[in-house]
Amino acid sequence: MSLKILPLLVMGLATSVWADEVRDALFAQSVEEMFPKLVETRRDIHSHPELSNEEHRTAALVADRLRALGLDVQTGVAKHGVVALLKGGQEGKCVAVRADMDALPIKELRAVPYRSQNPGVMHACGHDVHTTVALGVAELLAKHRDQIKGSVKFLFQPAEEAMPNTYKKDWGAKLMVAEGAMDNPRPDAVFGLHCSTSVSPVGLIDDQTHYLQAGQLAYTIGPDNANSDRFQITIRGKMAHGSAPHYGVDAIVVAAEAINALQTIRSRMTNTRQPLVISIGTIQGGQRENIIAEKVVMGGTVRTYDAAFRDKVVEMMHRILKGITEAHGATYEMDYRIGYPSIINNEALVKATLPAFRRIVGEANVWEVIPGMGGEDFSYFAQVTPGFYFRLGVANEDKGIIHGAHTPMFDVDEDCLKVGVKVMSAAVCDFLAK
Repeated sequence: MSLKILPLLVMGLATSVWADEVRDALFAQSVEEMFPKLVETRRDIHSHPELSNEEHRTAALVADRLRALGLDVQTGVAKHGVVALLKGGQEGKCVAVRADMDALPIKELRAVPYRSQNPGVMHACGHDVHTTVALGVAELLAKHRDQIKGSVKFLFQPAEEAMPNTYKKDWGAKLMVAEGAMDNPRPDAVFGLHCSTSVSPVGLIDDQTHYLQAGQLAYTIGPDNANSDRFQITIRGKMAHGSAPHYGVDAIVVAAEAINALQTIRSRMTNTRQPLVISIGTIQGGQRENIIAEKVVMGGTVRTYDAAFRDKVVEMMHRILKGITEAHGATYEMDYRIGYPSIINNEALVKATLPAFRRIVGEANVWEVIPGMGGEDFSYFAQVTPGFYFRLGVANEDKGIIHGAHTPMFDVDEDCLKVGVKVMSAAVCDFLAK
């Protein structure tokens, strides 16, 4: 490299960094002004939670807000999804921001003014925050269109949590993709975030809980969430009286042996470096205390990162079930339902985005963490284009906001709303600019 060129490159880099910091400061001021509205929006959505594929009110609220900002809005995508396009002041690429809108069938226990008004339904996973942050990003970027080199596609998704009786149909992100949400224009990258109260940072070997406070972010490179599959196993034996078990085939005994044997897939048949979880969550069998059970039905989940390995696990499950049932003179059936694929964070996109995170919250507040074994259908968007799914800290120990998602005491420190809008907006603008 010419020594004459080097100062010009350094000067260009300095100018770019300076421009980023100026934009960050401009955005931060606008977000502070927006904060009361962000809190009001989040509390309104939290008070009116809607289950998967029932997001009528939330979708209408989102669409109205986006139209008021002058965005091109499409509704009814994947039933209640909303897709909107914000065109920037300059020509460029397209980037997508995804937010899920549905709630969970959980009774809220926190006695807060904004608690759920829909009995038995609660935003226990933070989707009210996700939706509010995305609306905040849309409002902020609409206000500062001159800062946007390209366009931003907003994907407000229904049915991330899904419905137990719809596993044979497409829903949520998969259905949005099938209905063209990622087309016209197709984004060059997609970002998503998720509320987190606690994480497991890379490099720490203790088993203590590490709270992810409001103002902190966490990320992974590569796998973030797991392939999330479900199965139902039916074991059939032969009914007999409990006083004469030798006349029957006890499906409960066979099921008990099968449950223990299935755990050896993880402990004895799998490379210790290969992540795997096999869990039996339900079991039903028997009619009376003194009757040998003829049938047992078990339900569970398998979590993996690698799809090919997942297929090997299914083969091993069949082999174990076949051997045990045949040994006892029983039979089995297994209905294995492939669910959400694993989220794979694009390495180049993550590394290109981290400087924006560190500018906004400081390097000490950006943690690389160990991937989890949960399931999330953001993965369908990330299969279309490079994706980055990161964690937004929402905990506050002083306020008692420490409970995990999918629990009736879950809540967030609402300062996370400001952080979410600022970091997502910076990530979007950095990507489009560079």
